[in-house]
Parts: sequence; structure tokens; C-alpha cells
Amino acid sequence: MPLSKDEVRHVAMLARLGLEPGDEDFYADQLSGILEHIDRLQQVDTDDIPPTAQVVEIASRLRDDEPRPSLTQEEALANAPASVDGFFRVPAIQEET
Repeated sequence: MPLSKDEVRHVAMLARLGLEPGDEDFYADQLSGILEHIDRLQQVDTDDIPPTAQVVEIASRLRDDEPRPSLTQEEALANAPASVDGFFRVPAIQEET
């Protein structure tokens, strides 16, 4: 299905590409070749192929989340420059109103 010069100009306008005079023939050949490949791919029988969201299987590399002993609140705040009511105190990033 060869493209016409008008179709090439239209595609170029949609893509916001500037064409030099005489470029229409070159791009018509290029785009026609691409469309031929797409037509060939559409002829492939894919009825027996299940839909996939991921081509390569993804396995979680994270360990299982298991509870275990951790710092107490006092231990976590021991080296904090400032704390208020058991929480870290950080400088304000917006002006207080």
C-alpha cells in the first residue's frame, strides 16, 4: 500500500515535522515499507497465544516480611538533634501562619 505525497505531507503535519521539497518521495517509500511490515505482522495467527502483560517473568527479590526485634522509641530518638512528644523534630520547610 504505497502512500501518496499528500498522505506523507499530512503525516508530517500531524507529527509537526518540516519537510524539504522533494522529501515526500523518500518518506513515502519509507513509510510504505513500514506499513507493509505491519500488514505482514497482522497476518500472524495469535489465537493460541495467551495475552501477556510481561514478557519476562518477574520474581520478587525481597525477603518475606517477618516481625523481629527492633529499636525502642527511646533508642531510635537517642541521637536525634531534636524530638517532640516521642517524634523526630525537623525544621519547617514552610512559614508558619
